[in-house]
Amino acid sequence: MTMATALVTGSSAGIGEEFAYALAREHYELVLIARRDERLKQVAEKARILGSGKVTTIAADLARRETPAAICRQLAEQNIAIDYLVNNAGFGTRGRFAELALERELEEIDLNVGALVAMTRLFVPAMVERRHGTIINVASTAGFQPLPFMATYSATKAYIINFSLAIAAELRGTGVTILALCPGPTWSEFQQVAKIEDARTPRFMFMDSATVAAQGIDAARRGKSLHVNGVMNLMLAEVARVSPRNLVARVAANFYRPRRS
Repeated sequence: MTMATALVTGSSAGIGEEFAYALAREHYELVLIARRDERLKQVAEKARILGSGKVTTIAADLARRETPAAICRQLAEQNIAIDYLVNNAGFGTRGRFAELALERELEEIDLNVGALVAMTRLFVPAMVERRHGTIINVASTAGFQPLPFMATYSATKAYIINFSLAIAAELRGTGVTILALCPGPTWSEFQQVAKIEDARTPRFMFMDSATVAAQGIDAARRGKSLHVNGVMNLMLAEVARVSPRNLVARVAANFYRPRRS
């Protein structure tokens, strides 16, 4: 009997790593993708111990436009069909937009949005043909509001939410589920990469990565197309949705303004 295979991007740490472990416990075979080869191998070894029979690791930079197609070709050559796709890879930048490095902002868009769109487009046709499949696109509660000092990040997450909901409607009746997963503040390496350790977000609002991943898997299993992690995050997302957007932006600025500003 052929086991189902799950592909997880950004799986060397944080939410992506926990998705790998959670799916391993459900005995999925895994394809793990991230840039850090040694760290990927460590995650793969633990995933095997947890129950994944076969784990393939691919060290690659998904921010490069040619990478998703190259990965798709590699898996086709190895006769690995993807039944479950978790588009988790992404990062954030923080600071005054006029002062941030343009190259880094464009890299953020290429990874957070470009790679996610490419991976979805490359793997969904085979899922539709087989009439079963699951895609989880990791967005963020940041996508429900404009975030001054994290403008590019929040815009990419808004794109992911709207893109996922639109494709979910297109896929209705095909047997393929697509979920926009929207965690709020989560304990991971994200804070260090985005340089937001000093943001004024209350500590009680943070969730752990394992809980975020587990809730995402459960929401996808129930056929949801949108899931916000945590009651408090859901309430704040609803408030942001119905409030004047210029007011939301001004309030958010107080939380994410770099202290030196």
